[in-house]
Order: sequence, then structure tokens, then C-alpha cells
Amino acid sequence: MPQARQIIHVDMDAFYASVEQLDHPELRGKAVIVGGDPKSRGVVSAASYEARKFGVHSAMPTAQALRLCPHAVLLPVRMERYAEVSHAIHAIFERYTPLVEPISLDEAFLDVTDSTNLFGTAEQIGRAIKKEIKGQTHLTASVGIAPNKFLAKLASDLKKPDGFVAVTEQNKQQVLDPLGVGRIWGVGKVTEKALRDRGIRTIGELRRRTPGELKDIVGNTAGELLRLARGEDDRQVEPDRQCKSLSSEQTFAADISDETVLLSVLLQQVEEVAQRLRRRQLKAKTITLKLRYGDFRTVTRSETLSEPTHLTKPLWETAERVFRRWQSRSAGALRLLGFGASGLEPEHAGQQSLFANPDRERLKRLDQAMDKIRDRYGKRAVHRGTSTDPHDP
Repeated sequence: MPQARQIIHVDMDAFYASVEQLDHPELRGKAVIVGGDPKSRGVVSAASYEARKFGVHSAMPTAQALRLCPHAVLLPVRMERYAEVSHAIHAIFERYTPLVEPISLDEAFLDVTDSTNLFGTAEQIGRAIKKEIKGQTHLTASVGIAPNKFLAKLASDLKKPDGFVAVTEQNKQQVLDPLGVGRIWGVGKVTEKALRDRGIRTIGELRRRTPGELKDIVGNTAGELLRLARGEDDRQVEPDRQCKSLSSEQTFAADISDETVLLSVLLQQVEEVAQRLRRRQLKAKTITLKLRYGDFRTVTRSETLSEPTHLTKPLWETAERVFRRWQSRSAGALRLLGFGASGLEPEHAGQQSLFANPDRERLKRLDQAMDKIRDRYGKRAVHRGTSTDPHDP
């Protein structure tokens, strides 16, 4: 009989804000918001647990966050620093298994099924990883252990921050049944309300319904919801060891349909990825938007540029065009928005850019100047706007 899968989900606690508190000890125990300038429609990228107590959450307009928590310390995003810490954390993962699926800078799935002969049980590996992360980075992680990805991710979220929860085949229904149906992947606010209106409030209540009953409420997703309610999930951990793309994505605490907020988030992501491309001396041929609705349905929309580039202006113009095309055809409230650049090649490979040389050089100098200013004074020191000319600071 094949060995039962052992999956670990590691999720860093308030990662960006925790790194800032680590680098600025005077901020420990204080409300910290990492995000954009409130005067230019900036949004919150992360909030410490001290700020979350006041209702602050990611993707909230920074101005609103500061009204809720006026004593909070607002800091700019320092993506290179977070990536540096993330690299150290992922190096710890790879000491225990080559099967690591990064989800973002601050979370990943690990398949440790074949590692237990070397390092002990999955729980022992999970505790060792938590201890090493704490020892090397002085940050806390929440860890979930389970036979599959759905249960592992759910487990890591149950006792945040600094949590450790193991779900087994034997106790999974004991863990799942009392939880609200909103904990199930694919159950957004609309679906949750539809279920609640029919008297289905918990996973246990959902699990006891027949496929026919559920199909009347949620349509063709009934079978998948029942499988998840039973703790069944056969998706594999999918490691990607080769850097084929650079991306940035944000999961929102509440679904967002406001165009201004979504475009502001997207612009920040484009600027971040463009700067990372320039630092790595790479350029990209294709951009991709990742759009996840409140019901967890995920779509991607891509466009290939006529010439590879790392300049912010063409990347942003293409991203905005793809976003507005999606919006005109199938807009909806988003749970997650992401931007990625792929088709990477060395900066000096092939033909140079899709602009005439004078335009390209001007845009290159603009990006270089903004990179220097932001590196020295932080991301709030200079910004682009989405409502006028998006490539002007």
C-alpha cells in the first residue's frame, strides 16, 4: 500500500509588517501598516496584528486604514527586503524536501511524504521548520499539516499567529464539521449566503446534504464542495525550480470590485515586477493578469508584447489594457489580483525595445531615476498615477 501523503503548509505571520518590526525594533508591539501613500490612492499591502485589531486589512485604501487606526506607523513597501527574507525561509524548506510549491513570498506547500524516513514524522518536520525559521529570521510562521493541500492550508490558518495544527484522516471531520461553510475553497460571499439561506451554516451541515440538494443551490460545483467538506483533495504539490517568470499578487481580506482600488493595486504590482526585472537585468515578452473571484474561480488573461522590455510604461499600458478588456467582458468582485511577466531573456539579448530610440532612452532614464529615489527614500517618495498619464511620476 502506498504511503499516505504528508503535506505541510507554511504561512508567515503578517509577513511584510513583521519584517518591518524586525528591522525597526522600536515598532515591535505597535500598529504598523505597510502600504502606499494615502494622498495618491495608495492601498494597504500588509498590517501588523496590532493594526488588524482596528479593522485594518490588505487592499484597504491607506487613507481609510489610517482613519481606523490613526496612531499606526505607515511604512513603504520594501519588496527586495521581503524577497531576501523569503529566500532564506525557502532555503530552509528545501533542506527537508525538494517538493516545495511557493504560493507567494510568505507561504508555500511542502510534500514531505518521502522525507519522513530521514527527518521523522511530518509533525516533527513541521516543528523543526518552525524552529529554524524563528532561529534564523526571528519571525514566526503558522504551520498546518494534513494529508492534502486543502486541509493543510486550512490547518495553518486555524490558530494564527504562531500556530501549529495537524489534521489527520482520523480527526479531519472533527476539525471540519464545526467550521463555517465560508472556510471551504470555492465558497465566496454569494455562495455562503445562498447556503445559509437554506439552513447550511457549517461544513458538517453541508456534508450531510445530498448532491441533488446542493446542486439546486450551487449548481455544478456541488460535487466539489462535498468532496472538500469530506476533506478530500487530490491536487499535487507542484514545485517549479526554474525561474520562468516574475510576478506579484495580492489576496484581499474582502472581495473588491472598485476599479480605482484594483487599478492602484495592479499599478503597484507592475512597478514592483518592472523594478525586479531591471535589477536582474532581464526583460519580459509576455504579461499575465491573474484574477480570482470571490467564489475562488480563477482566470488568467495574457498579452504578448511586440518586443521584450523591462520598462514600466509599456508593461503598465499592456496590463491596464488587459485589465479593461477583462472588465468589459466579465468583471466581478475579486478575491485576488496578480501581475506576472514571463518569456524572460537577458537585458541585452536580441533587438532593443518596441520604442523609437529617443523614447526608449527617455523612459529608461525615468525608470532609473525613480528606482534610485525609491531605493533611497522609500516607495512613497515618488509614484505613478492611474487616472492621468500612468508613466509620469
